[in-house]
Amino acid sequence: MELIGIVLMVAIGGAIAVMVMIGIAVAEKNSVADPIASAAPDRNRVAASILFQLLLTGGATPDEALRELRRAGRIAPVTGGVDIVSWSERYVHMASEEQRKSLLETAVQLIAAPGRPVPLRQYASLLDLSFSLGFQTDALAKLREKYGFDYVDHAKDARPREADRGGGAMPLFVRGTTDTAALLKILGIEGDADRHTIISAYRRLAAQHHPDKVFTESPDVQSASAARFIEITRAYEALMAIYRD
Repeated sequence: MELIGIVLMVAIGGAIAVMVMIGIAVAEKNSVADPIASAAPDRNRVAASILFQLLLTGGATPDEALRELRRAGRIAPVTGGVDIVSWSERYVHMASEEQRKSLLETAVQLIAAPGRPVPLRQYASLLDLSFSLGFQTDALAKLREKYGFDYVDHAKDARPREADRGGGAMPLFVRGTTDTAALLKILGIEGDADRHTIISAYRRLAAQHHPDKVFTESPDVQSASAARFIEITRAYEALMAIYRD
């Protein structure tokens, strides 16, 4: 009987050991299969650093930027001087689509205030963030309407007149009241077009006239580039509402 008892104890112990090993293997498999979940601390740090840099481009001091992040609930260590494009692309690999949408909306919430235009350089950084997260400008345009803000060039402490052709900001997502051919011409597109062609043309022109390209130039050069950047961005936003497919 004692021998049988010993055998049973050994068998039970072996079964328990096997179950523990299986549990460990499953846990390890899940951790590998779900890198987004396991990357949470680093993901939060990357997101906070991106938002921190975005606030700095709008003229906030480091202390002000940190306070704004705390108010937004983005409490994580930040790295200063990051490149928004490369860090946003890094964030994509560790975040879900919903987390990417949340980051973009948080960015808009941090800088948007009805009646207070966003400096063009900061809006350009916001565009960089949107593109690098995998979204197009129409996603950002919808958030502009939702939170009621616009952007402005302060190269001469005022919006350049040529940036407001047509008298004020172009209404977004308005069908039937916009000259599509004229909008396409602004992007250098003649004749037929599709969404891919429009996106490619805009990305090329936006890179050429991006505020960071001329940030150290004279006020006249900055103002002229800003006017063109605003013009092509508004044309692109309107075309994205027309060419949805």
